[in-house]
Amino acid sequence: MFSVIFPGQGSQIVGMGKEFYDKFELVKSLFKEADETLNYSISKLILEGPKEELDLTANTQPAIFLISYSIFNVIKKEFKIDLNKAKYFAGHSLGEYSALSCAGYLNFAETLKILRIRGDAMQNSVPKGEGGMVAVLGSTVEAIEKILKDNQNKLIAQIANDNSEGQIVLSGKTKDLEKLTETLKDNSIKNIKLPVSAPFHCSLMSKATEIMTEELNKISFSDGSNKLISNVTAEPVSSTEDLKSLLIKQIENRVRWRESVLNMINSDVNHFVEIGPGKVLSGLVKRISREVTINTINSLEDIENLKI
Repeated sequence: MFSVIFPGQGSQIVGMGKEFYDKFELVKSLFKEADETLNYSISKLILEGPKEELDLTANTQPAIFLISYSIFNVIKKEFKIDLNKAKYFAGHSLGEYSALSCAGYLNFAETLKILRIRGDAMQNSVPKGEGGMVAVLGSTVEAIEKILKDNQNKLIAQIANDNSEGQIVLSGKTKDLEKLTETLKDNSIKNIKLPVSAPFHCSLMSKATEIMTEELNKISFSDGSNKLISNVTAEPVSSTEDLKSLLIKQIENRVRWRESVLNMINSDVNHFVEIGPGKVLSGLVKRISREVTINTINSLEDIENLKI
């Protein structure tokens, strides 16, 4: 059995999807619809840059979704491979929206608009420079949770992403993260400050939660074709009301990616197909289990080699 997974922020590069754009009218029409929906040329930004603009969260989120959705539809419509036979769909953070749209819960234009709003809201929840994220390598969730608990009177930080064995990401105020990195160093735990401009997936995102609650409640979800694995619970979900509620919670809650992958594997999934730019999730899945098959799909050759 296989699952389809979709990447999140950080996978973007200028020129992503160009091979598909050049070859398929289907992709050109999706790029054109995206430009019209967003009222600016996101297609030009994706294909030509500049990188600084593409890396702005409000642009990155709809851009990565557009590429994932385009590739998904090329596989389905041009190569006649039925990805909806997958046992589960899942995505990392913004990738959850790609999963929802490709499974038919949200239409293409609505997903673009909501991701533009989500990216803007997350970017502006905290004044620039006041918050950030730190990757912790080679430790466990339990060990990091204990350090956070032991230091809760001195600093506030949260686990934002439980990505894989030995890769955890923390979010918090810059001054608290600076104290925390010293504590981690004292415990011989390797950590790296991430080049992000906001502390995603923590309580500092409360303003974004308010905005997304209002925006998501305006949208009618359809019944989709596949069960989604929620970032918040790491469990399957298909009820549209539950999905909406979990998308709101996702803004401030931990992305339980490691648990999500393990739960899919424990439900007899032995093959993962990552659709979208980069291969970040494929790398994380490999770290979680060496026993599964992984296909990363971001070129025509990748599709030609796909067997499900």
